[in-house]
Amino acid sequence: MQKILIRGGRALRGTVAVSGSKNAGLPLLFASLLTPERCTIRGLPRVADVTTSLRLLERLGALVGDGEFSTIVVEARTLTSSEAPYDLVKTMRASFLTLGPLVARTGRARVSTPGGCAIGSRPVDIHLAGLERLGARICQAHGYVEAEAPRLRGARITLDFPSVGATENVMMAATLAEGTTVIENAAREPEIGDLAAALGAMGARIDGAGTSVVRIEGVRELGGFDHAVVPDRIEAGTLLLAGAITGGEVHVAGARADHLDALVAKLEEVGVAIEARADGITVRGAQALGRADVRTAPYPGFPTDLQAQFMALMTLGDGQSVITETIFENRFMHVQELVRMGADVRVDGRSAAVRGVATLSGAPVMATDLRASVCLVLAGLAAHNTTEVSRIYHLDRGYERLEEKLSALGADIARVRT
Repeated sequence: MQKILIRGGRALRGTVAVSGSKNAGLPLLFASLLTPERCTIRGLPRVADVTTSLRLLERLGALVGDGEFSTIVVEARTLTSSEAPYDLVKTMRASFLTLGPLVARTGRARVSTPGGCAIGSRPVDIHLAGLERLGARICQAHGYVEAEAPRLRGARITLDFPSVGATENVMMAATLAEGTTVIENAAREPEIGDLAAALGAMGARIDGAGTSVVRIEGVRELGGFDHAVVPDRIEAGTLLLAGAITGGEVHVAGARADHLDALVAKLEEVGVAIEARADGITVRGAQALGRADVRTAPYPGFPTDLQAQFMALMTLGDGQSVITETIFENRFMHVQELVRMGADVRVDGRSAAVRGVATLSGAPVMATDLRASVCLVLAGLAAHNTTEVSRIYHLDRGYERLEEKLSALGADIARVRT
């Protein structure tokens, strides 16, 4: 077991490079199942979810190799299995994205119902309804979803919710379907546009990615691709918040302000200075933090994946902020740990009232999910004395060398074995 020790109170200063997006990279890995040709993905972060995805691709029969730097090469020339087993799927929800590509290319798929962070129910019904509209026969039994179709057929699909995963699953499946597919109420996140760009390089015909209506003209076969993933907007936002909560000055190289409009607006609202340039974003901490209410929403709204980190910042704001979580019903599990550090937070259903305090104090705390873990790291950076964050395997699912990046900015942070 490992934990992270943080001796807080240091203002972070310097430049740090944002990694490639995990949430963009994982769908690209599974898109490689659509073709027997070689697929090269550049800029993948070396995080636990990527490692799990590569093991799953190998289990399905794909050949996986490392290129230079953060490059992965996948060649699914011969698929020996169409089953994504529980032992790999249980730790990572994104593995459910194998369903669409497998049934589209091989005519069948058997995928375990997914796991991941315990932040809400996150049902897969939207994925399945979309694939059924494409003509797949769906059966659920014994913890698995089975899908079969000789060849999928294009259809008009209206998603009940603009789910990123469902949009990606249906979009990938539709590339090999017969005819035209239209996805209405599609997710608009930058990761959708990134996946569409890679699919386009494979020969797919996709229009409207990044809008609420996506149109896909099915083709008979797809080729390979060579694609660099977009920068990780959630990691970039986390690093900006690290600079803000410590009152420092941090330049996040590679961060894209056009992917972080909602966060930038809230940081400016509480008095944090933001400078967006072509090469990244610079944050300068405020002399006195103000307050801001936040309501999470699908993109381009405030990201649910930055809600916990922004709450950490607001524990030191002047006055009361109300943070409302609309995406996941259990995404306030970090609150009790922040309270252990001296924060004043009260939860009422889907909303949390955060009344700013003068200081946080270090304490032993426990991570409950991926974003909650980094929220506690941010709180520890600003707190007096030492904070111990345990169960950091959650952190390793989504952040690449986070303690090294923070240490290079001046943080007193270390990973230790227990």
